[in-house]
Amino acid sequence: MNSRDNPPEHHERHDPREPHERHKQHKQHELRERHVRRGRWHETRLYLAAHPFAYPLMRLLARLGPVVRVPGLGVVVNDAALARRVLMDGRFRKDGPGSPGDLWTPVLGPSVLLNMEGAPHAALRAKLAPLFTPSSVATLVADVLAGPLDDLRVRLAKGDTVDLVDEMRLLAGAVICRVIGLGEVPAARARRLFADGERVVSMVSLRTRGLNARQLTVAREVLDGIGDIAQAAYNAGDPATVMGRMRELGLSAAEARGAAGAFFLTGTETVATFVPRLVALLHDHDAFGADLDLAIEEAMRVTTPTPVMLRSVAEPVRLGKVLARPGDRVVIVTHNCARAYGPFDPSRPHPPELRRLWFGAGPHFCIGYPLALAEIRAVAGVVLARPVKVVARRAARGVLLPTYRHLLIRAA
Repeated sequence: MNSRDNPPEHHERHDPREPHERHKQHKQHELRERHVRRGRWHETRLYLAAHPFAYPLMRLLARLGPVVRVPGLGVVVNDAALARRVLMDGRFRKDGPGSPGDLWTPVLGPSVLLNMEGAPHAALRAKLAPLFTPSSVATLVADVLAGPLDDLRVRLAKGDTVDLVDEMRLLAGAVICRVIGLGEVPAARARRLFADGERVVSMVSLRTRGLNARQLTVAREVLDGIGDIAQAAYNAGDPATVMGRMRELGLSAAEARGAAGAFFLTGTETVATFVPRLVALLHDHDAFGADLDLAIEEAMRVTTPTPVMLRSVAEPVRLGKVLARPGDRVVIVTHNCARAYGPFDPSRPHPPELRRLWFGAGPHFCIGYPLALAEIRAVAGVVLARPVKVVARRAARGVLLPTYRHLLIRAA
């Protein structure tokens, strides 16, 4: 050894513990960095499996600035503060050209919250709001999932290997069955219903502006069946059911059918895809001791349940350096907005402009958010009661929301 290997100041301190401490700190830092890289790799791999061409383009757009006009695509927003401004501004609408209305009005009709604005939207939302209070959804979830979660708890305690993806299809399917009026159903029916919803949603890509004739036929076939189930429950008028409550709250049969279809499309995949990704992130970052609510919020930021949001410009308005004109499509790349804040870190506080942006903001903030959160907390509370180990995983292909095809876990 020479003086370059051991600088004089270390000789002068004569502290034999210091090299060991430095080595220990270096190892800890290296381990943290490895977890970050591993978590990024898995999440990126999920996106690339789901959208092998659109995802690299989406990430490339993030480098072009907070807002940029892209020919053939629209005005692209990559900044959380600008995204929130768009979502809060009535000049950016959900019922114009290039908006969600183009996708879902031909399938669900004109009055399903997803494609409404102004006073009619506010009136329908006010009618539906009592169904989605935290206490209402907590009761619903506890009732529907008590049995399946007890079974899951026993299997994990025994050391069984569980496919969390398949488990979430069953659990999310069971909840949506209850919402649309089916009551308690066999596991096979819940899984089949989830698969039907997945089939419809998977027809949409990050570039889709509207469904073609074949896709419309498939979507209408699935959603007409959901509407028929919902209408039967609505006609029965049992206030103990969600559809019966809709009737009691003054919704028309058409509004109830449309609401059932919208909840079916948006309320199953979000929860079912998120929970396996939450568990995988906690596993990959050795973060099982994190506060559950903080972990859920941070995992939502990283996974971004709604990676892209669309709006249509109704009046000229300037976004940063870009002038948005009537008829322009605004593409809010929520994923870019969220990922700008760094890798997964459950201790990170979210700034106001970012807070739950992936569920919208203002008058269009997701009305089903309390139900989704209640489901996520109920399942996560069981799965994460003790540390679990991910023993195998595989990314899903041909899906709208990136997710795992399989995620096998067992108690660590």
